[in-house]
Amino acid sequence: MPRMRSSILLAAVLAAAFTNASSAQAFSMVYQFGAKALDPYDPYLSGIMVQGRDGNIWSTAPSGGDNGQGAVFKLTPAGKLTVVYSFTGGLDGGFATSGLTLGRDGNYYGTTEQGGQFGWGTVFKITAAGVLTTLHSFTNSTDGAQPYAPPVQGADGDFYGTTYQGGQNGLGAIYKVASSGGLTPLYQFDGTAGQYPYAPLLLGNDGNLYGTAIYGGTTGHGVIFRISPAGKLTVEHNFDDTLGAYPQSPLIQGTDGNFYGTTTSGGTSGYGVVFKMTPTGTFTVLHHINGTTDGRAPYGGLVQATDGSFYGVTTDGGTINTACPSGCGTFFRVTPGGFTSFTVLHSFDGPTGAHPFVSPMQHTNGKVYADPRLGGTGSAGSCPVGSCGVVVSWNPAVPPFVRAVTNSGRVGNSIGLLGELFTGATAVRFNGQLATFTVSSATYMTAIVPAGATTGNVTVTVQQGILTSNKKFRVTPQITSFTPSSGPVGTVVTIIGVSLTQTTKITFGGVAATTFTVNSDTKIMVTVPSGAVSGKIVVTTAGGTAASSASFTVT
Repeated sequence: MPRMRSSILLAAVLAAAFTNASSAQAFSMVYQFGAKALDPYDPYLSGIMVQGRDGNIWSTAPSGGDNGQGAVFKLTPAGKLTVVYSFTGGLDGGFATSGLTLGRDGNYYGTTEQGGQFGWGTVFKITAAGVLTTLHSFTNSTDGAQPYAPPVQGADGDFYGTTYQGGQNGLGAIYKVASSGGLTPLYQFDGTAGQYPYAPLLLGNDGNLYGTAIYGGTTGHGVIFRISPAGKLTVEHNFDDTLGAYPQSPLIQGTDGNFYGTTTSGGTSGYGVVFKMTPTGTFTVLHHINGTTDGRAPYGGLVQATDGSFYGVTTDGGTINTACPSGCGTFFRVTPGGFTSFTVLHSFDGPTGAHPFVSPMQHTNGKVYADPRLGGTGSAGSCPVGSCGVVVSWNPAVPPFVRAVTNSGRVGNSIGLLGELFTGATAVRFNGQLATFTVSSATYMTAIVPAGATTGNVTVTVQQGILTSNKKFRVTPQITSFTPSSGPVGTVVTIIGVSLTQTTKITFGGVAATTFTVNSDTKIMVTVPSGAVSGKIVVTTAGGTAASSASFTVT
């Protein structure tokens, strides 16, 4: 059988094995919060759901648990919920609205809005076994106060997060914290560059962090910002109400490199928009939420599924029903083309959930999960029936896939891979380059980025076929040396390094070279360009940038 036809057949087998045949089965109830006593409930912003190494969905809820102060929980894709940790409201914090981030070390990182040593919330890490460590208690000073979002791991391994309040001006702050603790304030919002950041940050492909602030900016309607790991903040877009206002959702970076998100208000109907922004800051509204059939006020963000479409939720609106006279919210799909491609897949009605605030997530089994804050039929514990919330799933009929815990790394780095069916795996490849790997379980494995690897998809060969990563893995370049160390314009410089094959740009002191030859994955010959100034040599590839440790001197 020809190779191409065989690959298509394998993909079809995988899809058939993991998808439901009828459209009636596309939307499913996974779990009813309040189904048993001491359940967590009321999943609220930002409430990030994350897939763990064990294949379960991990998150937090601000209410319920053993002490009524919220809990960390895990949920199997089939719907079995386990409370991993119950907050006390004391030194460990309380009212954990954040959701979680999976760290490269296998631990989970999150925040509590309240509690801690000073009552202004905490940053914590928790092991898969439920051992919680408070990394920092906020003081309502330059470190911030009341974090609503989990920190995200940067390229340097540290964690970066936002606080809704506190900071030098009381308008929120951005911080950095190590996995062992020790918090460093990075930025104090002052209103001109936004204020009150609610959502988690996004680690961009360029190594910077991107986020939104609900208010402030040039018109007071909120901003999109970029901040470097060193703390330099740049406003990328000011919302103006006409094209959206008051963003509370996180950004995502699509497979095309653009940024996507939602606003809770603004647009032609005043009920929010779905937007796209290029890395250079060009902003486009993909869809104006109409406030009726579309739903209204998308507080949650988007997820790009492996079918290429974006999925999201609106908190209100949609089909009117007895549980919600103005609508319980919607679950929708939009393609990057926007405008005419917005489709409501489900209108929540109370029993199937109501008023979702949390961004959906896609599991490596292919399904998209959402957890409306209210609704359902659970009533155990302290939440009355109809107010506990649910977890639901939508099946877009795509095969299972691989997700890298981190989407970039150098040759020789060990990369964690999440997925399905890993037991008995026979090969892992980085853009076709064979890698050594270790299978830990059916849902988690590690692989070493191999020499010669280039930026592209990671594939895992399992007994059922070939699983492909949902995003390209970026192999970051390295410069180990260059010769000569100085010379005039026109000098040919030899650069030695690693992962240089996909080089697209070389600069000398910020001035781009017009002539260079990539001799191999480890060697480049480049001519010092006219106008070059003394400074670092920087190589840009499809996987990122690398700067020389020493400067080249232009004589």
